Amino acid sequence: MSNVYFIPVAHDPGSEELSRLGRKLLEILVEKENLSLEEEIPLKLHFGERGNFTFLKPETYDGIIDFLEEKKIKSAFTETSVLYGGERFNREKHTALALSHGFKRLPVVIADGAKGEDAVQVPVDLKHFKSVSIAAGLAKFEQILVLSHFKGHMLAGFGGAIKQLSMGFGSKGGKMAMHLGVKPRIMGLFCKKCGLCQKRCQVQAISNTNGKFKIDHSKCIGCGACFSICPRHAVSIFSIGGFWNALFKGKFFREKLVEYACGSAKGKKHIYISFAVNITRGCDCEPHPMPRCIKDIGVFASTDPVAIDQACWDAAAKAGKKFRGADQLQYAEKCGLGSTKYTLIEC
Repeated sequence: MSNVYFIPVAHDPGSEELSRLGRKLLEILVEKENLSLEEEIPLKLHFGERGNFTFLKPETYDGIIDFLEEKKIKSAFTETSVLYGGERFNREKHTALALSHGFKRLPVVIADGAKGEDAVQVPVDLKHFKSVSIAAGLAKFEQILVLSHFKGHMLAGFGGAIKQLSMGFGSKGGKMAMHLGVKPRIMGLFCKKCGLCQKRCQVQAISNTNGKFKIDHSKCIGCGACFSICPRHAVSIFSIGGFWNALFKGKFFREKLVEYACGSAKGKKHIYISFAVNITRGCDCEPHPMPRCIKDIGVFASTDPVAIDQACWDAAAKAGKKFRGADQLQYAEKCGLGSTKYTLIEC
């Protein structure tokens, strides 16, 4: 059984308050768990997509950075490239986006190289993968502060520490390996023929024949870019064949996330802090505003990625939103990533 430390928040606490709570929980975690800290600890986080307004703002991490600076610990903001097009597709554009969103206090490091190609293979010997492709700029560190925004996700069900460790740590090739097999379809009834999905598709898998848009599954890598960009929600896995993906391959996708998380955490001393605020049904990768689906909950910290995700999931369920994808937590425990059993310690 793992310890998860927790501080509840009132509605819309603001970045300054979240900064204070993040630092407080980090201090408590280091003291109570008797953690040794490395001389350099990067902050793994999400810079937010252009047009998204509910991602965690850079000021949220000021308290944590203050703590590290006082301990003379070197740090940086770090992320990896995404599969789909847009401003997070390569290092140059991704770095520019991070700076435009205010992530200027620390150096910005895109950990998988200029185009997502810089990776190392980590053996895991699990159900779907014998080894996983992890961003070289993250794999080299013994300890990383994994800072997660807990919220929903179209395929994973929810996003938290496990998703940060998997999709967030994976190289571009690793992301392709995790996504492969989950293929979307365009529902003509809802499609307004704006062409945004076709423009966003990085592998030219979407064709336009006399105004009818169609996805070629032989080219599609299942990255979800078309999901994210469509303003009419006309792109769905819930179609003929897609329903099978949602029921079964969606489960496989989540298992693949877990196996990548196992590779990212293998032999490491990572620290996990999750902010369960601005909770939306969709991911921070979605380039448009999204309403909150439940009230703000609080900030969580642990040395166990499974326990902290389970605690966040349980708290969200108690607040009225049972996210899909809880099966990944049981699979993560089975794979030895962590424990679904935890002691919640309110601070």
